[in-house]
Amino acid sequence: MPLEQLLALVGFVVVMTGTPGPNNMMLLASGANFGFRRSMPHILGITVGCQVLLLAVALGIGQLLIRYPWLDVVLKVLCGLALVYLAWTLVRPTKVLPAAGEVKVAKPLTFWQAAMFQWVNPKAWLMMITAIATYTQPATMLSSLAVIALLFAVVGIPCISTWNLFGASLRRFLQDTRRARLFNISMAVLLLGSMYPLLQ
Repeated sequence: MPLEQLLALVGFVVVMTGTPGPNNMMLLASGANFGFRRSMPHILGITVGCQVLLLAVALGIGQLLIRYPWLDVVLKVLCGLALVYLAWTLVRPTKVLPAAGEVKVAKPLTFWQAAMFQWVNPKAWLMMITAIATYTQPATMLSSLAVIALLFAVVGIPCISTWNLFGASLRRFLQDTRRARLFNISMAVLLLGSMYPLLQ
């Protein structure tokens, strides 16, 4: 891959993984609610899920969406339902533990939940289809694919981790139950706002 194309790809990965979207909104909320260490399976799940999705798109699954438009509609509906469910997990009523007097919140996403979410994440599909269409050529498909996969891991993990670390830095501020509730509601609204591309 020529240097200028490689630099453009690095910029693409930084922009796509570092800007707001469903994954980063969930990581921000996860960091605030559970801290960085407990969110690591979520971060790794996103990374592996995107790698598998990248491979699937490279093998032609994206062509199925073009050939059969109804599959695109089904995918959009599944994406929407997944985002609504994740938003609900942020705002659903919490229970107070009578012994400790602490607020019991939902668990962070597991590795597998985060990995599987990429299949219904509209931004993940956009990233992978655009990366394949823009930065690969039939003659060098395997090597280009390897470079794209490597950059999404090496550059993507620090970008998405920044969102989680920012959320974790808010943990002390959010120890107040009311502030934590308002924060989670705000994150749920932003997560639902990320559905906007689905309506286009």
